[in-house]
Amino acid sequence: MIKKIQIGTTNLNVAPINLGGNVFGWTLDEKESFEILDSFVDHGFNFIDTADMYSYWVDGKEGGQSETILGKWMKSRGNREIKSSWRLK
Repeated sequence: MIKKIQIGTTNLNVAPINLGGNVFGWTLDEKESFEILDSFVDHGFNFIDTADMYSYWVDGKEGGQSETILGKWMKSRGNREIKSSWRLK
């Protein structure tokens, strides 16, 4: 099991490594993203970085794909233990 660290004086405890979510909905489709997320959590990690600006520069994309996929994955897995850092444009 990965040892979690506390963020400052909060009650948030996260793995010391986070997963960059910029590829979800851009270079990885939903199925591939779910596989990566499942493996990440199965290995004891719980911290994912994402931003609604990821992939907005790609033709046909508006941004927010990574958050949509992450939300679908969390709902489908019933996972509410993931910690995510979000940046908004």
